[in-house]
Amino acid sequence: MKKYSAIFLFIYAINFHVQSQTNDHSFLNKTEFKIGYYGNLLWDNGLNLGAEYLWKEKKNIKDKKKGPKTIVHQFLFNGSLGYSTNFANQTDNGLHTYYGLIWRRTNPKRRQLHVELNPLGYYRSFLPETFEVKGDDVSKVKFPGRSYYAPSIAVGIGRLRKEKRRSGWYLNFNCAFRTPYNAGVLANFSIQYGHRFNFKKKK
Repeated sequence: MKKYSAIFLFIYAINFHVQSQTNDHSFLNKTEFKIGYYGNLLWDNGLNLGAEYLWKEKKNIKDKKKGPKTIVHQFLFNGSLGYSTNFANQTDNGLHTYYGLIWRRTNPKRRQLHVELNPLGYYRSFLPETFEVKGDDVSKVKFPGRSYYAPSIAVGIGRLRKEKRRSGWYLNFNCAFRTPYNAGVLANFSIQYGHRFNFKKKK
């Protein structure tokens, strides 16, 4: 129960920070939404939705022979929700959500490198039709499956598209840790590929 309370407190903190902005447009100006593929290309495939809120940004300008070059470093709050399934046998279905922080570097050619750390994560597995046997009684299990605390880390690349609603693409290599899994921890590797979108007010 403590891990779920921590997730809810983190979400509340972000929501409070957003509501403290002086106008509605400031939130949209700092937020990008993302949608993309989530899975491992073999037995686990699905969809992932999320949002990134800009917390801090620093620009480093370096003088070069061809002119000044700007490198941007950003820290962003990150939240995501996704679902994946095994289309072959329907035995590995899961819903996941996670929250954390992203560090992103954008070079002068708009190429991006980023690292995600998501200490707050939750994974819920869904099993096919399941029955429980108690003595001579056989009963159907309602909502079969398990819940896991599932923090994750990821590294990835991408590219920025300036002044566009579809503001860029990303490719992440993700590792989530499901616990408790049996008597230990299960490391689950996945790929995330998708696009980011923004709804900034045009000047």
